[in-house]
Amino acid sequence: MPVLDLSKVPVKTGSIYPAPYAQMVAGRSSLRLGDAGGLTQFGVNLVTLQPGALSSLRHWHLAEDEFVMITSGECVLVQDAGESVMRPGDCAAFPANTPDGHHFINRSSAPASFLVIGSKAKREVATYSDVDLVVTMEAGRAHFTYKDGSDYAGPR
Repeated sequence: MPVLDLSKVPVKTGSIYPAPYAQMVAGRSSLRLGDAGGLTQFGVNLVTLQPGALSSLRHWHLAEDEFVMITSGECVLVQDAGESVMRPGDCAAFPANTPDGHHFINRSSAPASFLVIGSKAKREVATYSDVDLVVTMEAGRAHFTYKDGSDYAGPR
């Protein structure tokens, strides 16, 4: 099964984020291409952002590397140091354990897509730069806490 039929890959929408953050990524969808191909060591997702949509909250990963390549449209990469407009063929890399929060915003009037490739650590921690939120992913389950380690119970 080396050739994937993209028309048969389910479109994933929604978010694992708790309220009120889940609503912030409305307009984002993805195809889990790595999962569809049976890959287990790294993830490959084709993400589409509708005009005005965010890819995620600005975040950085403790254990996972992440690589992004714009495939269509135009996105703005937002990092600690500022913003960069990215167009088809432009790439960005985010090494694990580098506390530089990043996300993508589609500020254009047309959909934009990008390929995300990332390692799949058995236990991963992502820290959200602009809000008091951390997620630990383990055994397919998400556990949200505040940055001080206490269980998340809503925005403070």
